[in-house]
Amino acid sequence: MSVKLSIKDASFGYNDSQSVWENINIDVREGECLCLLGPNGCGKTTLLNCINGTYALKEGSVFVNNKNIKEMSIIQLAQTIGIVFQEHSAPFPYSSLEVVRMGRTPHLGLFETPSEEDTRLALSIMEELGIAHLAGKSYTHISGGERQLVLIARTLCQQPEIILFDEPTSHLDFKNQAMVLRTIKNLSQKGMTIVMTSHFPNHVWDIGTRVSMLGFGGMVVQGPVEEVMTEKNLSKTYGVETKIYDAKSGIGHIRFCAPNLG
Repeated sequence: MSVKLSIKDASFGYNDSQSVWENINIDVREGECLCLLGPNGCGKTTLLNCINGTYALKEGSVFVNNKNIKEMSIIQLAQTIGIVFQEHSAPFPYSSLEVVRMGRTPHLGLFETPSEEDTRLALSIMEELGIAHLAGKSYTHISGGERQLVLIARTLCQQPEIILFDEPTSHLDFKNQAMVLRTIKNLSQKGMTIVMTSHFPNHVWDIGTRVSMLGFGGMVVQGPVEEVMTEKNLSKTYGVETKIYDAKSGIGHIRFCAPNLG
């Protein structure tokens, strides 16, 4: 598989302040789901914003399809990279279909409005995600999990090659977390290239193919999930002794981690 996204010797700092992180090097191959873990405040969301061009790196470069994003226009970036932030509140009561159709914006001219074809694409994506019944409902009146699925549908409507997910299950209850994670897992299995930040290390075993653990100042460790998700690495990354547990159930082998509260 070809490298879809590459971060080379990257450092970032706000204004002239001390760097948030330094010397970040990450390659994400086509169809991989990279899970980015780390404690609050270590710069995970900042890294996503550097990948999509919202923030400029202090040093280093980001490449998409071997092309430096500095050489790409805002429209080209939006056509290539989609991002789903944490739960979003719409300022106006748009219908869910209207929110999804907004994903076509990078493909429209300055005064162009979405076409019937754009609407059909939006509806087909909602159907595929199992949320077609929300099309006519106000985005502001549906549940948090449903809003996240609508935002995922909007991003898919951009038809990007890479999707960045920033804490997509934050503030969601148990059922809605499962619903959103299942959707991300299905996208990954269909070959979408994904980078996802998470506060929940256990999600990595469910949907990740690779993992990068970010600490305060830079990368702690990265690699395949089974190699990197160890008690030693988790403890070092989060600054708390962490235990990994193995269990067997009717659906197979399950691994999960938790802080050692001893």
